[in-house]
Amino acid sequence: MLKIQILGTGCPKCQKLTENAKAAAEQLGLDYEIEKVTDLGEITKYGVMMTPALAVDGQIKSAGKVLDAEAIKPLIKDD
Repeated sequence: MLKIQILGTGCPKCQKLTENAKAAAEQLGLDYEIEKVTDLGEITKYGVMMTPALAVDGQIKSAGKVLDAEAIKPLIKDD
């Protein structure tokens, strides 16, 4: 199962990134779970300085941007 993490405080941008990540995973037909990481201490452990950030299986794929579903697809699909 793919683990998609959204790192951020829960702001509107974080919520939009969550929606877009869900849409991308659904469109690709992936078996996934989404985890929201809102604790600032936890976020900084990832080395993220700008939120929202997108992590896939614990690896940061994007930070400081609200990617749309099309931009997220190549970051989450299995190679």
